[in-house]
Amino acid sequence: MRAVVQVVSHARVFVDGNNVGQIGTGLLIFLGVAEEDSEKDMEKLVKKITELRIFPDEAGKTNLSLQDVDGELLVVSQFTLLADCRKGRRPSFVKAGNPRKAEKMYEAFLEACREKVSKVEHGIFGADMKVELQNEGPFTLILDSNEL
Repeated sequence: MRAVVQVVSHARVFVDGNNVGQIGTGLLIFLGVAEEDSEKDMEKLVKKITELRIFPDEAGKTNLSLQDVDGELLVVSQFTLLADCRKGRRPSFVKAGNPRKAEKMYEAFLEACREKVSKVEHGIFGADMKVELQNEGPFTLILDSNEL
């Protein structure tokens, strides 16, 4: 699994002009599921995301986790995070999980996040989505479950 994690003051996602998910202070996560991903990969990534100390404390140091600040999550599926751009000019997406498996993993990811975070919003798997956000910092991380 691969995730782009952004600290935001607010974010929302739209499908067909309708707001389907919205958060205040927290993390916007773009999530890509690879074909070989397992439940163990998902669990590692959820633990890392929810426990990373990337929010500022009263002194402005990044010492607080999402759980410490009672932050919210907005999770948006994004298979393009698995793109391979090494050859030619057109990305290859053969590393992305087949849609049925990827959707199950995405749903499992959401459920695991809900066990650790009070508010978890999300986009619609496979939909054409528009995402609005205000990135804080900016503070953006790229996490890969194979590297955790």
